[in-house]
Amino acid sequence: MAKVKGFVAFITAFAVMALNMGTASAAGEGQPAPWQLGFQEAFSPVAHKMHDFHNLLLWIITIITLFVLVLMVYVVIRFNRKANPTPSKTSHNTLIEIVWTVVPVLILIVIAIPSFSLLYYGDRVEKADMTLKAIGYQWYWGYEYVDEEGLAFDAVMVEEEDLKPGQPRLLATDNTIVLPVDTNIRLLVTAEDVLHSWAMPAFGVKMDAVPGRLNETWMRIEKEGMYYGQCSELCGARHGFMPIAIKAVSKEEYAAWLVKAKEKFASNDRSNFKVASATSITQ
Repeated sequence: MAKVKGFVAFITAFAVMALNMGTASAAGEGQPAPWQLGFQEAFSPVAHKMHDFHNLLLWIITIITLFVLVLMVYVVIRFNRKANPTPSKTSHNTLIEIVWTVVPVLILIVIAIPSFSLLYYGDRVEKADMTLKAIGYQWYWGYEYVDEEGLAFDAVMVEEEDLKPGQPRLLATDNTIVLPVDTNIRLLVTAEDVLHSWAMPAFGVKMDAVPGRLNETWMRIEKEGMYYGQCSELCGARHGFMPIAIKAVSKEEYAAWLVKAKEKFASNDRSNFKVASATSITQ
């Protein structure tokens, strides 16, 4: 009886966990959610294409796995010692060798076509409406609105004791990137010191930040809201503490924010800020 109760409890717990996994993507819109299974919901054309490519690969992998499983079961049953006491002495089979060479090549071609298409699509945007430059530092991000002269600021993670209601732990920053929706945004990524990686899963962006090099990608945010990402390159002791926070707003709200932001950050001395931030972070 105890075993039956234990089994029922296990099934119940598993069902609850599966339900949580199924609803995690919707609950964690723009950020990861507990027990999440799969990607965050896509809010950019590149992210949509990534999800489609992932689903295609999942079908291909599943079919291959099932085929190999069926083949192995057949071989075990059909060619074991009892069922086949006198094995064949055939050393070569031309047809089989051609098939197991050609079929994998065809599968790779099927995978390569959408793969190269996705790489090209996500590489750059021909007609950008605006440009955002992200610079990785140890250990925070700096941002420059290239089209808006003098608009630049740094974004440092909000420590747990300073979090305000609604701010997620390890993801909120003191200054938030504000971007308009339905806008082709060119993203330039570089680093000041070591390798970093600017990653925003909801937009399908993960671009390495390399000192002395300017890497480029793009995004077009489809929905207003808060979105979060993190540095995805092992960059030092506080690698896990340099998040990315983006607030997507309407074009009208973005235009109004620009006016206020230019006033707010116009007098910022970023060089002094960097020295102070580096000192406080390492302490």
